[in-house]
Amino acid sequence: MITTTITRKVAMALSGLFLILFLGQHFTINIISVFSEKMFNVLSHFMGNNPLVQFVLQPVLIFGVVFHFIMGFVLELRNSNSRSVKYDSFKGSANSSWVSRNMILSGIVVLSFLGLHFYDFWVPEINYKYVDFLPQDPNRYYGELVHKFHNPVRVAIYTLSFVFLSLHLFHGFSSSFQSVGWNNKYTSGIKLLTVAFSLLVPAGFVFIAIFHYING
Repeated sequence: MITTTITRKVAMALSGLFLILFLGQHFTINIISVFSEKMFNVLSHFMGNNPLVQFVLQPVLIFGVVFHFIMGFVLELRNSNSRSVKYDSFKGSANSSWVSRNMILSGIVVLSFLGLHFYDFWVPEINYKYVDFLPQDPNRYYGELVHKFHNPVRVAIYTLSFVFLSLHLFHGFSSSFQSVGWNNKYTSGIKLLTVAFSLLVPAGFVFIAIFHYING
């Protein structure tokens, strides 16, 4: 039982680290939209029409998202069931942070946001290429991105979602290193890296949404 639980935690940690790599790549391309419409279109067109990305990496990414969140729910359920004895004197806040105790909550918010994000960008892209079979326009991506942020409600939803993503990353990123045994002599450096990434990348995505709302 212990070995199985450890295996699940390692698997979840590895899937989380994989998704963090994707998040960094996704942010790198999206932040370019703030500085160069042309370069953003070039990179987006390449990613959207590269067979390796579309037919290999994209399915792996979708599998990684589904696997990570299912594993999170499984671990949370098992942890809840294992606490069969409740202690009246237990004070969660004295032993762990609010973020670590509510990873499932922040995960649900992030998962819901991913559903919206897929609806906003991935579904229209699939319809454009594989349902409607429209001719390729390498300059359409910037306009499609900016159009999504004309609605202040959508910008507010994106902003709130990235706040929860930041909270989720703040605990999950460093915990992933610990689960795979890398959080040892490099603890301080890893902690700094995870805190910086957890704050700067979500804040960067919020900046992108607000920038295009104001300037779109």
